[in-house]
Amino acid sequence: MTHHQEILKGNEQKTLAVIIFTVAAMAAEIAYGYFTNSMALLADGYHMGTHALALGLTYVAYIFVKKYETEKIGTLAGYTSALFLGFTGIWIVIEAITRFLNPLEIKFEEAILVAVIGLVVNLICIFIMGGNHDHGHSHCHGQQEYEEHKENNDYNFKAAYLHILADALTSILAIGALCAGKYLNLIYLDSIIGILGGILIIRWASGLLKDTVKILVDYKN
Repeated sequence: MTHHQEILKGNEQKTLAVIIFTVAAMAAEIAYGYFTNSMALLADGYHMGTHALALGLTYVAYIFVKKYETEKIGTLAGYTSALFLGFTGIWIVIEAITRFLNPLEIKFEEAILVAVIGLVVNLICIFIMGGNHDHGHSHCHGQQEYEEHKENNDYNFKAAYLHILADALTSILAIGALCAGKYLNLIYLDSIIGILGGILIIRWASGLLKDTVKILVDYKN
């Protein structure tokens, strides 16, 4: 087995473990988002749902890559997950604006608890998928792994990893909004964070679409 094949196999196993954690957290956040009337928690839950879908596509792509030995299958999976991510972001923005105009009473204690659990799951997934690396602010070991993935052209894994990073960020935003609403009585901040979270998802999806399209059409600078 080549070094590249070993990395792909390791990434496949990491992805499966992360799928299990993500689906469990997604179900809890969406259910409690409706129960507590928290738009920030709902946004985070549905955002995590798109990640669960993307991770599922990532895992299936690894199976097809091994069978057909073509890297573009992984890139196509990243492109497809980006489309779902973009549509989800648009829905969250619309729903958050509706909640801003017609606010509901939020059960802050329950919402904060579930949001924190969601963030813990995200951090566990980040650790499983590679440790400390991120968008340029990584420690030495994480940066080395990131470059290794890049050199081996595992765009499928990169897309999945960026999904998890984005979800961790929206979890932090949700927790901040809920705490501000509970302790500072800034109720509308929940909807505002929902809008910002949706915009973040849309922007991230747009970037991933551009990257994957360039690979799929063999675009060269």
